[in-house]
Amino acid sequence: MISFDEAVDLTLAEARPLGAETIPLPEAAGRTTAAAVIALDDSPRSPVSSMDGYAVRAADVTSAPVRLRMIGQSFPGAGFEGTVGPGQAVRIFTGGPVPAGADRVVIQEVVRREGDEAVLDALPGGPAYVRPKGSDFRAGEVLLEAGRRLDPRAMVAAGAADRAEIEVMRQPRVVVMGTGDELVEPGSAHLTRYGIPESVSHGVAALAGVWGGVCVGRLRLTDDLALLKAAARRALETADVAVVTGGASVGDRDFARAMFEDCGLQLVFSTVGIKPGKPTWMGRAMGRLVVGLPGNPTSALVTARLFLAPLISGLAGGRPEDALAWRTMRLATGLPATGDRETFYRGRRTADGVEPFSDQDSGSQKTLAMADLLIRRGANTPALAAGEEVGTLDF
Repeated sequence: MISFDEAVDLTLAEARPLGAETIPLPEAAGRTTAAAVIALDDSPRSPVSSMDGYAVRAADVTSAPVRLRMIGQSFPGAGFEGTVGPGQAVRIFTGGPVPAGADRVVIQEVVRREGDEAVLDALPGGPAYVRPKGSDFRAGEVLLEAGRRLDPRAMVAAGAADRAEIEVMRQPRVVVMGTGDELVEPGSAHLTRYGIPESVSHGVAALAGVWGGVCVGRLRLTDDLALLKAAARRALETADVAVVTGGASVGDRDFARAMFEDCGLQLVFSTVGIKPGKPTWMGRAMGRLVVGLPGNPTSALVTARLFLAPLISGLAGGRPEDALAWRTMRLATGLPATGDRETFYRGRRTADGVEPFSDQDSGSQKTLAMADLLIRRGANTPALAAGEEVGTLDF
């Protein structure tokens, strides 16, 4: 059995990017850039108006009143092709190209129209309301560095770069296998005498998606070793990461590791000195990663957050360390002394700090849904009172 920090170090060593691929821009949201995104053109491509008004020559509005003859209109995407000469004006709208000859925009609120003339009864004042060519960025400028997650803001920049396709890191494909004779599909458990809804794989698959993976299979398997071995091989032929929940103890029907033995399983680590989650393990088989999680829902999700999240993040091209960004918070209520294993409590944010839940049972699912933080405490540490500081991780 190894410590939590040792298990994290081994996990991070496995969390290496899987490679790059080029995909259409609309499919790139949430992915990580594999190369810098470089603008193909200036933005704006020509001077444009930042207000609705009239494009004029600044030299024509140095005194008032003044009358300017209207010679056309400029809309976004449909500019005026002529040239503004002395005593002339072009009606312009926000985002419309400023025509040749004009060097300022007079906002419409200070202009009076009389037929085909624009009349200014007073000097317009204010700025020129013109966004110069390339004032946002220039052609060839790097808008997004490699390694940037394509969040909504980054997607705007990628589109602005005029890129139809983006080179991104490949998403790790994940297969999640829930094991146990007692497990049945949600919706049918209440129709059986002993069946339990198989809930864990749904949460693990969702967590993999949050951290950059894509679930390509979710299986519910009985404790039949031959069936499990066949499912393990199929998973390794399909996925980059095979996750198996349950079957990690030493009972007669705990086959989580045995199911991968014929595939050449080599362990990275076997058990971790933490609570919950001691049976968590990681290995490699057929060149793929295998992660074993406990079968109890809370234990499975806590350990998935601690180990699977940084693993998936790193494989997807992110910084795996960012998935383990601990920060200090004050306790809203106290915590008891810990035992001989490092302990991770479920808690939630409150106005007074982080509040640990009273129910820390590894099978609890209602409390799990309410938790938004994990609280880390070392082994054999004394009780803490409200107001003392603890390390927390977004859950």
